[in-house]
Amino acid sequence: MDPVLTRFVREPGAETLDFYLAHEGYQALRKTLSLRPADLIEMVKASGLRGRGGAGFPTGLKWLFVPKDSPLPKYLCVNADESEPGTFKDHVLMERNPHLLIEGAAITCYAIGAKVAYVYIRGEFLHVQLVLERAIEEARAQGFLGRDIFGSGFGCEIYVHRGAGAYEAGEETALLESLEGKRAQPRLKPPYPAAVGLYGCPTVVNNVETICNVPLIVSKGPEWYAQLGPEKNGGPKLYCISGHVARPGVFEASMRVTLRELIYDHAGGIRNGRALKAVIPGGSSTNIIPPDRIDAEASFEGVARAGSQLGSAAMIVMDDSTCMVWLVKNLLHFYRHESCGKCTPCREGADWMYKIVGRIERGEASMRDLDLLVSVARNITGKTLCPFGEAEVAPVQSAMEHFREEFEAHVREGRCTVPSTWRVDSR
Repeated sequence: MDPVLTRFVREPGAETLDFYLAHEGYQALRKTLSLRPADLIEMVKASGLRGRGGAGFPTGLKWLFVPKDSPLPKYLCVNADESEPGTFKDHVLMERNPHLLIEGAAITCYAIGAKVAYVYIRGEFLHVQLVLERAIEEARAQGFLGRDIFGSGFGCEIYVHRGAGAYEAGEETALLESLEGKRAQPRLKPPYPAAVGLYGCPTVVNNVETICNVPLIVSKGPEWYAQLGPEKNGGPKLYCISGHVARPGVFEASMRVTLRELIYDHAGGIRNGRALKAVIPGGSSTNIIPPDRIDAEASFEGVARAGSQLGSAAMIVMDDSTCMVWLVKNLLHFYRHESCGKCTPCREGADWMYKIVGRIERGEASMRDLDLLVSVARNITGKTLCPFGEAEVAPVQSAMEHFREEFEAHVREGRCTVPSTWRVDSR
């Protein structure tokens, strides 16, 4: 399929308001204001748009959960934290097409009855924040934000809030806690943010890519949008491909595309002619899968059938020089650092697993440590307030399922037995 979301991202000046207006910018917002909010929500439901942040929850249904009769103000929070390792698609959209996000946020506010939207942006994205804030000022100056947009009586404002770089703030309730000035730690659910969210008010939290799809649905219709992808997976999808490929980057495709096509057709195949060893299809918090499963459709259901999750669609590709023990240790180093500490199984379990895998990599472990590693991971799963627990055990459990022989070889030989041309020895 021809790119839609990223059609102009490589064009000079694509981030400016003049460029956006020259390519039908803000026409979807104008059209939206002639619709009833309930009809707009039904359009989004019919389109098959699902959340692009990882969970894949139907977007229109999420909006529908916001109580219409609540006397409290309503809010939209755009999750621009994008701290999942291997993920960089939202960065591209905000930096090169910020007005698409602004228009999508204004349309979403109209649908749910909100007058204020916050873009919660990752702390390290200062340069992106400056681009986004400049675009918001441009939009406000031209009357696309503020009071009485297009003389409709509807008005909304968008503010950018910069986080402190915490991975946990990507979880929607932890994001709300951080936005309120507290530590980024998850809330107990229910109640869900749609009913009790920011400042105790009804709130919708959507990912950047999700919001950027909304103007497309309004402009071209839900039927057009739905037919771009397989059933229940409508629209275009952005895939981040990194690791041992010839052409890493962000690629836009229908979710009918397979993992194999993404790796070999879009990203140019495995670099230096080496063999594919493993793929993490949805960011580091999803299960590792072996090469014999890459013919799976890169949709939410397709990747699930392959034994993993689409997640943020951040594919990390590994060739046959990769030591899986080193990989798991590297990811656990990240997760033990990023745990918010609220749930004991997650806080203690990540450090415990990291130490076990460290012993295995150094050749100081026994076979009993492999079973202990599996046991610790199993006792974290399902015992935390948010999905962070499942995220930190995903690389452990999937690596032990598909590559246990490498862990056993480390124990028997006391060293890594995988020929590697790039891995740094951490001893």
